[in-house]
Amino acid sequence: MTSQRAPRPKAAEVTLLTQPDCSLCKQAKTVLTRLVDERLVTVREVDLADPEGRDLAIRHAVLFAPGVLVDGQPFSYGRLSEKKLRRQLARSGAPTPT
Repeated sequence: MTSQRAPRPKAAEVTLLTQPDCSLCKQAKTVLTRLVDERLVTVREVDLADPEGRDLAIRHAVLFAPGVLVDGQPFSYGRLSEKKLRRQLARSGAPTPT
């Protein structure tokens, strides 16, 4: 008899809107790197100077960098709170670290 495990939840997709020489962007990258290492998220970085970055910022009311979208929905801009992001991921059913 083999036991079947529930499929592991899919990692959340995070879009990080950045700009050059942004200390808060560096802090956000550090936080997101930890979450990537735990397989909680995948990250795609988009420069706010690019047309896609400007479009995303306007569409999701990102006032300044870094902007963070989780699964295509606005999460935050400015200093990224790791604690707040982890709570959001837990509520949305993201995988838990093993």
